[in-house]
Amino acid sequence: MFLCMALLILCIECMILSVVIITRNEGHIIGNTLQSLQGLTDDIVIVDSGSTDDTLDICARYGTKIITTDWGGYGPNKNKGIAAARYDWVLSLDADEAIDCILREFLLNTGLHDDNMVGNIRFRNFYRNKEIRFGEWSGDKHVRLFNRKRVSWNDAAVHEALVFPAGTVTVMLKGSVLHYTSNGLEDLITKTIHYARLNALKYHEQGKQAGFFKLRLSPGFNFIKYYLFKLGFLDGWEGFLIARTTAWYTFLKYSFLQEMNKNKDT
Repeated sequence: MFLCMALLILCIECMILSVVIITRNEGHIIGNTLQSLQGLTDDIVIVDSGSTDDTLDICARYGTKIITTDWGGYGPNKNKGIAAARYDWVLSLDADEAIDCILREFLLNTGLHDDNMVGNIRFRNFYRNKEIRFGEWSGDKHVRLFNRKRVSWNDAAVHEALVFPAGTVTVMLKGSVLHYTSNGLEDLITKTIHYARLNALKYHEQGKQAGFFKLRLSPGFNFIKYYLFKLGFLDGWEGFLIARTTAWYTFLKYSFLQEMNKNKDT
């Protein structure tokens, strides 16, 4: 009898929170993310923009709610998931972001009663299976828990941000999101080019220019900043790789921007 009551209470607690995840060809990692969410909620919303691998098969096996849509940008696609969620409280994750046991237990045992509250969460970032403790990937924190009646994503296609109304109270949550950023060098290169192009397009639409400093000096400055000043070298060869990739990303971003601006003028 006691066990049945305990399970009932747990079930009631887990029904106040929805999880929203956007996906596209995430079959290599989405199972790990969904496994970490088991017992947390009965409402996991997947917003998929054209997966051609086994992403949707894996999501279906976990009993998620699947929405298929065109790619409208990170912000708009996340908002589609929020609109389809069953509950007002939303935990927003990317497909390569699992939660640790501490965060899971905290969410299960914390009452969500103040609609003005948003939850800031520490991120532990991994390259393959190695945690990166220094450099650009260190010290990450992001607000990912919020009430959709007051908070939503902006319409940015990349580097989307949550829009907070006046009176919002930010609370640091216990536990971490485990962010498995890349499963290897090829994946890291692909993502770097993808985000550099998207960010260049964003800058282009904002009318920004790629001057000499940004194109020629910023990449080297970022390498020194993250590899030396932020101690990226303490992460070994992975720290060097990440710092070099950050410098390359900066160069690519402004190169793409320069090209877009030139094409606009011709």
